[in-house]
Amino acid sequence: MTEHKPDIDELSGVETTGHTWDGIQELNNPLPRWWLYVFYGTIVWAVIYMIFMPAIPALPGTGMTNTPGIRSHSDRALVAEEVGKLNAERAAASSQLLDASLEEIETDMNLQQFALAMGESAFGDNCATCHGAGGRGAKGYPMLADDIWIWDGTLAGIETTLRHGIRHLEDPATRNSAMPAFGRDGLLTAKEIDDLVQYVVKVSGGTADMSAANRAAPVFAQQCVSCHGADAKGNRSLGAPNLTDSEWLFGGEPRDIQQTIYNARNAHMPAWQGRLDDATIKALAVYVHSLGGGEK
Repeated sequence: MTEHKPDIDELSGVETTGHTWDGIQELNNPLPRWWLYVFYGTIVWAVIYMIFMPAIPALPGTGMTNTPGIRSHSDRALVAEEVGKLNAERAAASSQLLDASLEEIETDMNLQQFALAMGESAFGDNCATCHGAGGRGAKGYPMLADDIWIWDGTLAGIETTLRHGIRHLEDPATRNSAMPAFGRDGLLTAKEIDDLVQYVVKVSGGTADMSAANRAAPVFAQQCVSCHGADAKGNRSLGAPNLTDSEWLFGGEPRDIQQTIYNARNAHMPAWQGRLDDATIKALAVYVHSLGGGEK
């Protein structure tokens, strides 16, 4: 019998498999033993895992999504259990919020910290879309982190605004004010509105056409004083903003002021009573009050 001699590659000195492609010989380099042991170990581990843990997709019609394993482990059940514990803890603290006045919440460090954390979470979920993260505001949406308030900036006032909203037609206790659309409804002429824009620019400290502003003074006295006051400093009980500062909700450029006078700006805010529970509304009031502009 002829003895088989292995075919050895001349360059590497490694035995070949005898397979050749386009003149290239395949070398017979076996996998390292340690790698094989690890590979076989993973197979054994996978079998053990499938026995104890949910792993194998269930057959159609069995009513299951997968085999439960002998441990019946469920991440969903564990999460539900943790959420239940968290809700129970929050319920206890929430009941304390309901029993305490807003002033008591702000003077009790532990209760205040809970209210701030709860309020910040609720603010992010419900209010930040309009008022921005941290209450920084945007054009048409008031900044809540300053001390400029169109309505009441006290704790109780903020809670009232949260509960009943602004110009929320379905809530009879809503904050309500209505500025006339002087141009759209034909109450003033275009020339009178242009002059009134210059008057507002003047009282706010801007550079105005004084002739136009002087012409508009009687118009302002007749049409605007009842809400904004003779000194144009506004009236928060009516939701009429101060016109003498440099804070503008819808913009302080002449074209912005002209649009406000012509079409009016009667924006809406939801009434959160009925949408959020009482404890959450209280926590929100405390959080908004803490942003930087809360009043006593």
